[in-house]
Amino acid sequence: MAITNVLVANRGEIARRVFATCRRMGIGTTAVYSDADAAAPHVAEADAAIRLPGNTPAETYLRGELIIEAALSAGADAIHPGYGFLSENAEFARSVLDAGLVWIGPPVAAIEQMGSKVESKKMMDAAGVPVLAELDPAEVTEAHLPVLIKASAGGGGRGMRVVRELGELNDQIAAARREAESAFGDPTVFCERYLETGRHIEVQVMSDTFGTTWAVGERECSIQRRHQKVVEEAPSPLVEKIDGMRDRLFEAARLAAEAIGYEGAGTVEFLADEKGDFFFLEMNTRLQVEHPVTEQTTGLDLVRLQLQVASGLPLPATQPAQRGHSIEVRLYAEDPAHDWQPQSGPVHRIEIPFTAGEFTVLEQAGVRLDTGVVDGSLVGVHYDPMLAKVISYAETRAEAAHLLATALQRAKIHGLVTNRDLLVRVLRHPAFLAGDTDTAFFATHDLAALSAPLVSDADEALSIVAAALADAALAHTTNRFAKLAPSGWRNLASQPQRKSYESRTSGTHEVRYRFTRAGDIEVDGHDGLALISLTPERVVLAVPGERGPVRRQFEIARYGDLVAVDSPLGPVAARRLPRFTDPSEQVAAGSLLAPMPGSVIRLGAAEGDQVTQGQPILWLEAMKMEHTIVAPATGVLSALNVTVGQQVEVGTVLAVVEEEEQEQEQA
Repeated sequence: MAITNVLVANRGEIARRVFATCRRMGIGTTAVYSDADAAAPHVAEADAAIRLPGNTPAETYLRGELIIEAALSAGADAIHPGYGFLSENAEFARSVLDAGLVWIGPPVAAIEQMGSKVESKKMMDAAGVPVLAELDPAEVTEAHLPVLIKASAGGGGRGMRVVRELGELNDQIAAARREAESAFGDPTVFCERYLETGRHIEVQVMSDTFGTTWAVGERECSIQRRHQKVVEEAPSPLVEKIDGMRDRLFEAARLAAEAIGYEGAGTVEFLADEKGDFFFLEMNTRLQVEHPVTEQTTGLDLVRLQLQVASGLPLPATQPAQRGHSIEVRLYAEDPAHDWQPQSGPVHRIEIPFTAGEFTVLEQAGVRLDTGVVDGSLVGVHYDPMLAKVISYAETRAEAAHLLATALQRAKIHGLVTNRDLLVRVLRHPAFLAGDTDTAFFATHDLAALSAPLVSDADEALSIVAAALADAALAHTTNRFAKLAPSGWRNLASQPQRKSYESRTSGTHEVRYRFTRAGDIEVDGHDGLALISLTPERVVLAVPGERGPVRRQFEIARYGDLVAVDSPLGPVAARRLPRFTDPSEQVAAGSLLAPMPGSVIRLGAAEGDQVTQGQPILWLEAMKMEHTIVAPATGVLSALNVTVGQQVEVGTVLAVVEEEEQEQEQA
């Protein structure tokens, strides 16, 4: 059956990815969108778009009946589920078929068999695939610790918790169930033995309806945070160095696919050790977030193959050989230095250098960009905060890592805190370059050091000097009286001009500078600095060095009080401070501020309670994850300003804890 119009039952980057292949094949496209996504790029790019009223996943992208109705209304004849949401929901797949639509995915029976991680392990064990035994949460003892709680449905780290103390087990199971219910509509969880270190290796499989199954290639996804992949690559450095491991992996993956009569694209995930032994984790009956690295190292368009298999066509006669190396990183709006807090707000600008293509297979070394946002997009609180997948392709692993790190360092990403600096440091870390990666990478190599800013303190200060000079140039061009005098001219030449900025990482910077009558510049604390050229958007400085001055160029962009400075030294973001502070904006000591926008889902204390340092006061849900807000000190909860179900913005004063010392002083 020829497919003529595809509705993608998803959003953001994955919808755009599927649409890109559809356009290349001459197939029409239909989008669905929540109210929060009304202005999203995937909506604008589709031939037709249908609104799903509401904002949360439960109101919108998890409503299978609304999605099927949208497909029928728009004249789509096929549905592609993408990943996440309903992509592994057998009932949804069955409903799609019952509505007379083509399901671009595996058979319903295969989804059902792999949809339960509990039952799938039993099936894989019977098929001869090595597995980690499931543990009944009610039977977990001290001897089993540590254990991993996992959601039976879904993935992406939701509903997943590590428990190292038996007393925490019940609370963590309850929290995992809430996350799983919110993200996937299914609260079922189970336990298994947790391996502190290991390699996460997965095999991409592709099967047609004629009995052919390809093991297309393996990927290594060992570098993870909270059990969610951050860096993925193909081929795996571990598999490359162990003789025969690839053959054994591919055979196990084919056994898994054939055991359930699989059709279409799927991924069989394994946990491996350094000796090359591996255990089945799960099978994802869908396309994976990290599929681009397999596309780059095989030359295949996996979405195109999905569409062809769903149309009843056989796989090509020969499977392509592997080529080169590809590395993908997930660029997130989150702050790794502060417990990976998700961020929300506008993406003023996103520009990745060396980009040779978007949503397409590269034939030469370069960077591929798969993103769900563009300049001006708004990152909300209802969905995963991934901004983009940035993928490098090169002949060797070292070249792919170097290319990707440089592209990220020089990228212009304005408006949100991201994990960009962490990604660059990982890609340049000696252990990563040596292929020594495992699931404990961040714990082993000091997360604080990995998440430190790329730019040094001295270079950040220099960048902020450039911002101050550029702001002076802007003021000069917009002030009709100042235009009559040289930039920075003052009646009292001995008095420096001052501008203050606040950096998220290093605090307040006060820049004191003078423009001389000869047109030179003097900046306190920067002796010998010379101004080469100056505009409101670009500053060129001659910076003194041991072997003579070095010319440095800085590009400056402004968004309200936010100033973004980009240069080869590294990215810098700071906020211009007003000359005078409004007293009404001061926050009382002991205030607990919302670190992110979210919804209050639980309270752990009441106003007037005595609390201890570290005690949970309340829980926020943001972007489908739970975040605990704890007491900063021991004292009395003197104010509790929120209730369960309340939506709060970042910076909201949630509660106030008066420390014991303060109480004694008042007494």
